[in-house]
Amino acid sequence: MPSKGVHTFTYIAVPGCSIELSVPGQRRTISELNRFSDIALEVETSAIQSFFDKRGRFTFKVFRHGHQITEQWIDVNAITGNASGGTMESIANTPSIFHGDDLVISYGLYEAGKGHDLLPNRHQCYVTVTPNYSNWIRDVAPPGSDLENKPFTRLVLPAAHDVGMNSMASCEAVFGRLGGAVVSTLINDNRILGKLADKLSADAIALIAPNIVFGLAITQKDSLDAILRIGARYFEFRPAHLHSALIPSGALPDRLYFQHSAIPGMAYDAFLRDVVAFLRAHPDEIVVVQLRWDGVPDDVCAKPSRDEKRRYLDEALQQADGGIVAGNLEDMRRLSIGQLRRERKRLIMLDSVDSLSTYTDEGNATLNGDSILEALPRMLTADNQRGKAFVNIQCQATPSNITKAVVYSILESSVTTSCLLATKGLCDSKTLPWCRDNVLRACDLDRLVVMMNDWIDGATSHVAVELSRQRLER
Repeated sequence: MPSKGVHTFTYIAVPGCSIELSVPGQRRTISELNRFSDIALEVETSAIQSFFDKRGRFTFKVFRHGHQITEQWIDVNAITGNASGGTMESIANTPSIFHGDDLVISYGLYEAGKGHDLLPNRHQCYVTVTPNYSNWIRDVAPPGSDLENKPFTRLVLPAAHDVGMNSMASCEAVFGRLGGAVVSTLINDNRILGKLADKLSADAIALIAPNIVFGLAITQKDSLDAILRIGARYFEFRPAHLHSALIPSGALPDRLYFQHSAIPGMAYDAFLRDVVAFLRAHPDEIVVVQLRWDGVPDDVCAKPSRDEKRRYLDEALQQADGGIVAGNLEDMRRLSIGQLRRERKRLIMLDSVDSLSTYTDEGNATLNGDSILEALPRMLTADNQRGKAFVNIQCQATPSNITKAVVYSILESSVTTSCLLATKGLCDSKTLPWCRDNVLRACDLDRLVVMMNDWIDGATSHVAVELSRQRLER
């Protein structure tokens, strides 16, 4: 009988919590702590009572001490494979849920549609239930404790990959003023546009411009404040001016934005302002920001001058009234957690410093994470780490480098799905356990480690926080 699969990935790090997964005729409950669960469910036509309507509901519920915290669902057509309706129909409408002061639920759903030989043919859902990590550095290195006197570089910092691409707001402003045809100006990738042009007219490409941008560039879905509360403490930001062809339109103010190629995301001043506001509200936390311009076409997206970068930073720090000052690379390398706190250097600003990243175009261009796993031990050698400011372990896949996968995601799906999201649960279930089990051995103890991921979630943060505890105790 026809059916449609739902592949679920779960992680629980809060005692007393459980996750219930269900489709018609099937129900599974997960309660084991610190285990990456991988469960396949099937929406079977034979389990749906209606003769004409073959939609079955996929639901997950989170409980704490027997009390339901949340219920999220979507209807899955067992015949066509389509998923629609419910609370998970749009990625943009699946923000992390903060329950009280001590728990956060992060989740997301990739809609597979009818499937494809490259991308998964089963819907993909991930759910993590973890502590609220608004103050995790305070908790692992309490002020006044011996642990506070350990080097800051002992920490393992969770990181949101391409944090500036957490919203379509900037692109929607551009499309609203200039129309979808401007997408060819924003995307500096002729592989994608060429493949689309083989199948669609220029007018049709313009109509699906949001789908194109979403499939290529959007990597986060929570607000910056939520991302910080989930636990992220390291960010890479690529500030540059709008594409020169966009500035005369007035679609967006001419200021610095996060740039994904020439696709504008979060405004840089808003990013700095929100980070400083978070640090003011959480006086024992420390955030590292690395400025870099990989892939930004500087011939059309002007990079900021030194004075411009300083002006943006000074304006953000003004709201702290001297309570926060910017630290630098030497501060990060030589000072303890306590010294950084006492010297008020809780916003460490780096600019194109030399780090060891595990990312490779070949290794991260994967749909199942296996090539990332194979590359990690080869990249994290003592020789490769020597002389580097820090180590950046990139857990996320980059299927946007697989042209066929992107084109299918754009043509067959909608703006609510993404080939980047298609790999989230499967890759995390492999890369995060590897980090948990190998970072202590593979990474220099006194070299800062960053764990970067798309769609930042509590499981990524939990692994990084526990590794920080272990490194501080050595």
